[in-house]
Amino acid sequence: MLSNACKYAIRAILYLAIHSDKTHKIGVKKIADEIEIPKAFLAQLLRQLTANKLISSAMGPGGGFFLDPKNKEKSVWDIISCIDGTYKLDQCFLGLSECNDENPCPAHYIVSPFKKKLLSDFRDKTISKLAEEIERKGTLLSLKGFEPS
Repeated sequence: MLSNACKYAIRAILYLAIHSDKTHKIGVKKIADEIEIPKAFLAQLLRQLTANKLISSAMGPGGGFFLDPKNKEKSVWDIISCIDGTYKLDQCFLGLSECNDENPCPAHYIVSPFKKKLLSDFRDKTISKLAEEIERKGTLLSLKGFEPS
């Protein structure tokens, strides 16, 4: 449903939400290494996210990327809109060009409630709330160093 670029962007922003602030900026190489994303690709995504004010950056010595309080109040939907646009989530599950409540595809009424819930959650969940949940529940942004039990 989401492109790899969008998944990478969400992971990068969540990493920054947990590990950065105005006084602790993080470079592309460290982010890429920590969450196992190709560095060159991540650099492009971070530029796009910065241009759209979803993350902040500072240049020069001690520079890098970080989230300020305004960035942390953005939603997952803001990231998806920036990277993938909204059309992917508006598309028919079976790929029909016209699919809605008036002209449903065979899977419309199965998929529609899940899609509405997912979109609602993406719009309502701020980066700050999601980062808090990650820290509280111990969920993973990367499998780096993960040893299955």
